[in-house]
Amino acid sequence: MDALTQTLRQIIESADRAITAQNYDALMEFYAEDASLVVKPGLIVTGKASIRRAFIAIAEHFNHSIVVTQGKMQVIPGGDIALVVMETLLHATDNTGAELEITRRATYVFRQVAEKWLCVVDNSYGTALLDADVEV
Repeated sequence: MDALTQTLRQIIESADRAITAQNYDALMEFYAEDASLVVKPGLIVTGKASIRRAFIAIAEHFNHSIVVTQGKMQVIPGGDIALVVMETLLHATDNTGAELEITRRATYVFRQVAEKWLCVVDNSYGTALLDADVEV
């Protein structure tokens, strides 16, 4: 694994731990000020305050049970930008008490700002956004 891939994997895994722990202060360190998050198909929020509110709503939707982990990963660098294509694994309990296991092929765009890599686009749905029946 090259240095950039290793760095971005560590950043994403740290963000996953913050999501699981519902530590939104730590999570916001992951994002650029002008970042966008795909909350669900048709709903994109921009800016740290909106992203924070979205993650709180996502935690509530999953009864504060969401655990996020990552699988396979590919990084495509270009200057101070990197595209990350990554398998994202979500484990949660829905509002009926049913256990959920969702696997997505996420896409993230990172920008290097002052020697730090920050997420500018967080799309856990990846290209599945093009499908009409994406799982939420």
